[in-house]
Amino acid sequence: MSVTIKDIAKLAGVSHTTVSRAMNDSPLINDETKLRIRALAEQLGYTPNLYAKSLVSDRSHHVGLFFTTLYTGTSAGFFHDAVRGVSEVLRSGYQLVVKGIDDCRAGGFHTITSKSFDGIIAVSQSEEDDDFLASVREKGIPLVVLNRQLEEGQCLNIVSDEAEGVRQAVGYLLKLGHENVAMIAGKPGFKSAVVRRSGYEEALAAAGIDVRRDYVAAGEYTVESGLAAMRRLLRLRERPTAVFCANDQMALGAMKAIAEAGLRAPEDIAVAGFDDDVFAAYVTPALTTVRRPIAEMSRMAAQRLLQEIEQGRPAPETVYVRTELVVRESAAPPQKPGM
Repeated sequence: MSVTIKDIAKLAGVSHTTVSRAMNDSPLINDETKLRIRALAEQLGYTPNLYAKSLVSDRSHHVGLFFTTLYTGTSAGFFHDAVRGVSEVLRSGYQLVVKGIDDCRAGGFHTITSKSFDGIIAVSQSEEDDDFLASVREKGIPLVVLNRQLEEGQCLNIVSDEAEGVRQAVGYLLKLGHENVAMIAGKPGFKSAVVRRSGYEEALAAAGIDVRRDYVAAGEYTVESGLAAMRRLLRLRERPTAVFCANDQMALGAMKAIAEAGLRAPEDIAVAGFDDDVFAAYVTPALTTVRRPIAEMSRMAAQRLLQEIEQGRPAPETVYVRTELVVRESAAPPQKPGM
């Protein structure tokens, strides 16, 4: 049988109203009593009844985590880190509801209301999400947007400096001595794909190297698309000596294509990725990549969202989180002819 507030009240020698107020951090209860009641609740394994709590507070105690899509373009590692980061902050105080924006669009977002969600975190990849974001704002639901930079003044926006991360990765390949650096680009229509390609082109321009159109192969952020794109690059008359992939999933596919062709990474073709996915350090060779702290960004988003839910809406701002180049074994200087 589950533990109730009345059980805790009886053991603590207080009223059930006092227990309820202590669990909800009411200023009417002193800190010593709060600590004693919360410690007792933890010992007994008390779990709040969020449904009953919502009836009293007129809040749902639901937080929505919405991705542009739960299908193509959202890698397993990216999804896991985002959900983990938010869940670590919410704990038992809220129910986390995970959905795809594309799945909700057909209904015109009618189910997205202030009664169904106390707050929403949107992990946005595309400008097609703007109708959803506008609907959330119009309904007065606290909102934090991750991953895609918005125009200033819309809401709290947390983004990583992806272009700088790509410039670091491609710049590293160039410093190793590679001049023929190709790119497997991201999913068309995704803002991240545009930003990462810009970073690639800017790194080449800074080194005085022209961008070759045939050196940019389109991908879909999947292993299969990285495999197909690398096969196309390997068929070029002048084969690249290095390839930057717009995410680690495609880098994995690229390394498979290189091996299938009887070549080796990094000896024949250096490979770099983006994201520092969970497998990046464990493939052979271990992948040089750009670490984007998705879990950290998600934790920050959840913390700021809860602050907004509890204390009111802060001034909209854009928060930038730094990326980091992680050098491993998949990138090395180009081989000299005859070696």
